[in-house]
Amino acid sequence: MKEYYLYILLAALTIYAVRALPMTLIRRDIKSPFIRSFLYYVPYVTLAVMTFPAILSATGSIRSAAVGLAAALLLAYFDGNLFRVALGACAAVYVAELLML
Repeated sequence: MKEYYLYILLAALTIYAVRALPMTLIRRDIKSPFIRSFLYYVPYVTLAVMTFPAILSATGSIRSAAVGLAAALLLAYFDGNLFRVALGACAAVYVAELLML
């Protein structure tokens, strides 16, 4: 149980360092287009990295998860409405699970 407190402390320190150090070390505006574009996409990449493994392990099988992921990607590309994408992905997984029985 004590090691959980250590893990939480290390996670908190890491998050604090990632957020506080750039504010304290970089005092002027960032002019490099490469660094600005890199920093712009960091939240999206972080969200994708955290979400992708959960998508593949959220269903009973990897095949139905892949069907849901493909449906979500296609709906997001052509429609973009988050509610419809979520409903479509859930429906695709449901149908895939029914057909795989």
